[in-house]
Amino acid sequence: GTVWAWGDNGDAQLGNGITDECITPTGVQNLADVMTVAAGSNHTAAVASDGAAWTWGNNLYGQLGDGTTTDKAAPVQVEGMADVIGIAAGAYHTVALKSDGTVWAWGFNFFGQLGDGTKTDSLQPVQVAGLSDVMEIAAGAYHTAALKNDGTVWAWGSNSFGQLGDGTKTDRLQPVQVAGLSNVIQVAAGSDHTLAVKGDGTAWSWGLNFLGQLGNGNQTDSALPLQVTG
Repeated sequence: GTVWAWGDNGDAQLGNGITDECITPTGVQNLADVMTVAAGSNHTAAVASDGAAWTWGNNLYGQLGDGTTTDKAAPVQVEGMADVIGIAAGAYHTVALKSDGTVWAWGFNFFGQLGDGTKTDSLQPVQVAGLSDVMEIAAGAYHTAALKNDGTVWAWGSNSFGQLGDGTKTDRLQPVQVAGLSNVIQVAAGSDHTLAVKGDGTAWSWGLNFLGQLGNGNQTDSALPLQVTG
């Protein structure tokens, strides 16, 4: 249940009380009984088995959720969050899934990635609007995705490359359903693209494809899900 981290530490994202980079794993301070972790651009998040969420590192936009914009070199508890079962971290925002199927987010919100219908940054968790019965979450750099128990995928935030999968390149301040996708069992997000695994074992992707990250044999962006080749 302990957490270990290594690499760049300029914003204290390793949670070991200092800002020196570490080329071998170092223990995160004052944190135990953890069941899941997530890494943002320069901040880190964890969920303990008691349902509490903890964060550390860069806090420029409030992505630590402790009501401040002060960086933290050791874990701080996210304000007002309980019964958390999943967590995801974008570039400068953080997203949590509660056991009741609701999704909450905090931090940078310029593209609407908090999903509360605004573009206002938040230093504390705000509930994602109109979204329930969620089983898994994922965060890209500036967008967020959620998988519901009915096998549908929903996304919100930046959509410059079609990473929301709704057939447009329009940013969304609230969740929109990914078009033509059902029976999904897992979802993941890269910086500007999104992926899903369906119950039949096939993989699907959409969004930025400049480097071939959609896996469909070309380098053309797609605003709709495409099956990963082979």
